[in-house]
Amino acid sequence: MGMVTFVDETTAGSRGDGWGLEIAEERLALRELIRRRVCHEFAEYQSKRPEVFRGLVQPEGAERTLDGYALRTPRRIDPEKQTELALRAFERNGFLVLVGDRQITELDEEMDLPLGVEVTFLKLVALVGG
Repeated sequence: MGMVTFVDETTAGSRGDGWGLEIAEERLALRELIRRRVCHEFAEYQSKRPEVFRGLVQPEGAERTLDGYALRTPRRIDPEKQTELALRAFERNGFLVLVGDRQITELDEEMDLPLGVEVTFLKLVALVGG
């Protein structure tokens, strides 16, 4: 079992604090890695119920804030729905995924996850006017 470090970055240059998740497998498809990340975010949110949800993608009915997504009314976030939103965001180039220095381009692409590898989710910022 190894620790994978997730880091969120934007093309505007901001880099979030990394956080770790134990992954038992040495190889995993990107689709499954995203699912596990989203499920972990859901579990963290459910256990603490903060005012702002900090996750990979914006939940439906939430407003974007400087440090996450504010839910208009506190509610349970559906991890399966969030996973589907995240997978669609990846397919629509909402973010790129780098494992070490290698870009993963397909959801079903398997990647090596050596001990201590950093997985970067580079969120692409929409340009004004398109």
